[in-house]
Amino acid sequence: MTIVDNAIYKDGKRILAPTTLQETFAECERIGGMAWVGLYRPDQEELQAVADELNLHELAVEDALAGGQRAKLEHYGDDRFLVLIPARYLDESESVEFGELDVFVGANFVVTVRHSEVPDLSRVRRHLEVDRPDRLAAGTSAVVHGILDTVVDDYFPVADGLDNDIAEIEDQIFAGDGNVSRRIYELSREVVNFQRAIRSLPHILETLIEALGGEETASDRPDQPEQPDQIEVVRKLRDVHDHAVHLDERVVAMRTMLEHALELDSTLTSKKLAETSVAQNEQVKRISSWAAIIFAPQLVGSIYGMNFDVMPELHWFWGYPFALGLMLAVALVLFILFRKNDWL
Repeated sequence: MTIVDNAIYKDGKRILAPTTLQETFAECERIGGMAWVGLYRPDQEELQAVADELNLHELAVEDALAGGQRAKLEHYGDDRFLVLIPARYLDESESVEFGELDVFVGANFVVTVRHSEVPDLSRVRRHLEVDRPDRLAAGTSAVVHGILDTVVDDYFPVADGLDNDIAEIEDQIFAGDGNVSRRIYELSREVVNFQRAIRSLPHILETLIEALGGEETASDRPDQPEQPDQIEVVRKLRDVHDHAVHLDERVVAMRTMLEHALELDSTLTSKKLAETSVAQNEQVKRISSWAAIIFAPQLVGSIYGMNFDVMPELHWFWGYPFALGLMLAVALVLFILFRKNDWL
């Protein structure tokens, strides 16, 4: 099994780093600490061993193994199963890479199952261990907050990258780029996937905040001791909730902008086609006009060019000049009429 990290914490301090999961859960039960285990792409047998040790619900284990889940929070008795869809923006390909992170949370354990390269949970662990051991003393809720905060913070560079892509698309549209429609479609698909990753987060965070009891203190609930660390975690979760709502609003705005961009591209394309059609019609009118002007003298000339002896004005002295004049007059009249009707 690929165990990224495996440790037991008590009062916000890392006290043990067992070599096996069996030892981890046994020692955690014995000393009353919190186990935090990070797994990377475990197979069915490996994850089932963890599930048997912690008595995880079979449906949650099945979801973690299958992958491709939507972001969600489910309760199985006292345990929680959290699915997150982390993301990162790839500058080289100007695309978004999505992953999946499954988190099993119990009273005294947190097990993370990572199916992708993101997020970097070692950064979360280091931050809590080194910078905020006081917050880590709150237990599993502090770990869940750290994970959620990291995933949501990683969304902001993705949102910025998508905003830049949308700005580039607007420039391409007005520049008349013929391939912009395909780029709009591809970007719309990425924005939709990004929205799916974010959409459930506000509800997930609201549920977690409600489960932790808000910011009630011992004075409000005299039957329970005051837990300042827990209260601070709730406040931090509210801040993450605000960020998630802000991101969701940004994604909705992105989808609206892309819809308008597609409509604008379609409008400009139709206008361009109409202008091309009008220009072609103008060319056809000019060609037809000149063809008619040229045809009229040819008609007169072809008649007088026939080898008939009996023909009006054939032996007349002015017959030849008359025929030429008739050709010129017909052509001139047609030219004036076409010019007057703006065909020439």
